Amino acid sequence: MTTLTHRTRRTEGGKNSEKKVESEEDTNQEWNPDIEDPGDSKDIRLTLMEEVLLLGLKDKEGYTSFWNDCISSGLRGGILIELAMRGRICLEPPTMRKKRLLDRKVLVKSDNPTGDVLLDETLKHIKATEPTETVQTWIELLTGETWNPFKLQYQLRNVRERIAKNLVEKGILTTEKQNFLLFDMTTHPVTNTTEKQRLVKKLQDSVLERWVNDPQRMDKRTLALLVLAHSSDVLENVFSSLTDDKYDVAMNRAKDLVELDPEVEGTKHSATEMIWAVLAAFNKS
Repeated sequence: MTTLTHRTRRTEGGKNSEKKVESEEDTNQEWNPDIEDPGDSKDIRLTLMEEVLLLGLKDKEGYTSFWNDCISSGLRGGILIELAMRGRICLEPPTMRKKRLLDRKVLVKSDNPTGDVLLDETLKHIKATEPTETVQTWIELLTGETWNPFKLQYQLRNVRERIAKNLVEKGILTTEKQNFLLFDMTTHPVTNTTEKQRLVKKLQDSVLERWVNDPQRMDKRTLALLVLAHSSDVLENVFSSLTDDKYDVAMNRAKDLVELDPEVEGTKHSATEMIWAVLAAFNKS
């Protein structure tokens, strides 16, 4: 489980030096990558997984922190939310015995290809699996965190590298080789810093200038990205460039957001259940 940390206040001298199926079908329209989202670049469309990885990458070094053990499962959660927002999967309707988000199974609404290899591979797994599984189980299976050898076939391999290659093709990253004494590692430094800064600013604005204090009124993809950035432990990267005062405000609002009860928020009108189910899964882990 990730935590939101507050920046230690600096002394005055150094302060300035660093600054439900039917209802869901009606409310969750399939995301079209050709339709511009508010605040998005006119030329580049990124999936939630690509955005999370981009936020986690060190710009010059081209790799994520070696101490971050959350981003792998965070990326798998992003895949589930992306599929739900594209109208491919959903949660089964609540029943008397299965009211909680984490008790309800993931169902396929449409098996039409998305055009993204990772999304289509996951969709194929979900469609072929009997009996159906819950959101938390799918995150574990896709990450490879299972003791059942018959379930290892569902693990998505080389996810970071495959997402990074997509970002290379979109002109945001490049590919290099770095030597780390005992081994060589492929890295992907950021070349399109404008796109990354646009993404960072969008998230900063969502909890500062554009803060609405109600997740149901937030842009759904921005809400999903905030949840995933928190779950992947990369939210600190988003707010690190802010001044002390703004940093504290942003962190407090993000903390308030991810500490909401997913079971309550997921039942509200126009809520995207999969976002809250993924958050509930990470809160439980």
